[in-house]
Amino acid sequence: MDDSKLSLGVKLGYGVCDFGGNVFFNATAFVLLNYLTDTVGLAAGLAGIALMIGRLWDAFFDPVMGFISDRTVTKMGRRRPYILFGAFPLFISMVIMFTNPSLVFGAGISQTALFAYTLIVYTILCTAYSTVNIPYTALAPELTSNYNERTSLHGYRSGFAVTGTLVGAGAALPIVALCQDKNMGFILMGLIFGGTMLASALITVFTVREPADLKPATSMSFLKTYREVFKNKPYVLILFTFIFCIVGMTIISGIAIYYFKYILDAENMTTPGILISLVTAVLFVPVSVFMSKKLGKKLAYAIGLLTLAAALMVIFCFGQTMGLNFILVMMFFIGIGFGLTYVPPYSILADAIEYDYLKVGERREGAFLGIWTWGYKISQALAVFLIGVVLQYMGYVANVMPQPESVQFSIRLFLGPIAAALYTGSAIFLYFYPITEKRYKEIREQITAMETEKTR
Repeated sequence: MDDSKLSLGVKLGYGVCDFGGNVFFNATAFVLLNYLTDTVGLAAGLAGIALMIGRLWDAFFDPVMGFISDRTVTKMGRRRPYILFGAFPLFISMVIMFTNPSLVFGAGISQTALFAYTLIVYTILCTAYSTVNIPYTALAPELTSNYNERTSLHGYRSGFAVTGTLVGAGAALPIVALCQDKNMGFILMGLIFGGTMLASALITVFTVREPADLKPATSMSFLKTYREVFKNKPYVLILFTFIFCIVGMTIISGIAIYYFKYILDAENMTTPGILISLVTAVLFVPVSVFMSKKLGKKLAYAIGLLTLAAALMVIFCFGQTMGLNFILVMMFFIGIGFGLTYVPPYSILADAIEYDYLKVGERREGAFLGIWTWGYKISQALAVFLIGVVLQYMGYVANVMPQPESVQFSIRLFLGPIAAALYTGSAIFLYFYPITEKRYKEIREQITAMETEKTR
């Protein structure tokens, strides 16, 4: 693996795929649950269950995908064939996901049929996404072993990721509004976003080359591979740090539209509010890279996590009385937290994977990324399920104004103490993460000695 700096072309070519990935992630996170309840007409509890089951399947598929890609041998390498051939079903299933089944099967579809349709299509969509995303993410640690260059690479990736988030969350509803018929608007959104995901994946496939000297990982069985993964203490700590962080983000994403609509009575300001946070996040990605180099990845990440926790508690305490303009200001501070938490986790993850290579002498990036996404997707599934079930239990009825006090308080809890507690827990796990820049240099020196010994 090369320790030198990567070219600008490689950084841009690698990073662009995460633009499409985050269009997917945020279009589904910000819009999908509300689309299913308020447009398709699926009960909130059933929608939450369908999305949870789809995510659970997706989560268990991720380690399999990682294991397979670690062992793949082709002229294109271990990762890029899956990015290439997974991108096309990802596009198709994205369009189908946002096609209201009533347009295909007629009005009056039962809740059972709607549930089955949603579950099947969402499961296919998530499977296609994993086929692209696991090999893509596993590719990054293979491109460079330089401690700071990894931060730079993920800075470019995060810039595309936040921009994709901006498009996925900010452009979704405006695209839908382009059509008089909301159903056709969602189909248009699916076509545009699906095409974006396809194009960004193809750019990465044809602009990034995998290192030629990497050998497939073949020494361990599937079960032994994943038992060994959990013996890597630095990896486990950063895994739980990231899981708590991403679940907090999932809750914010899923509940924001309900907060603007039912707490602030300002549904039309949902997109501007989200855009404020995401534009701010884009601006703070370079700040995160700078802070990571000057203060260390760990401290930069912690500052972002605690910024989010503090902002959410302020919203809970004052948001419902201070009104819309106050919330828009607080979305700026949430954006700062988002921007500071995009870059560090994947750069830190790459260092923990390097530690594993020192221990076992075999590169298994796919296995680690499989568990990484397995963990946060299960947690995401549970978060979406919890939102849907709690809202329904508390008496939520779509498009009814005002909602019962119990529903409004539940919405405030999600966009307050619940999400804040998750970000605080994330910072606690991060506190115990042991690999500093100094320790990483020691690891690289030991790896160099190990590889030299193998060639003798």
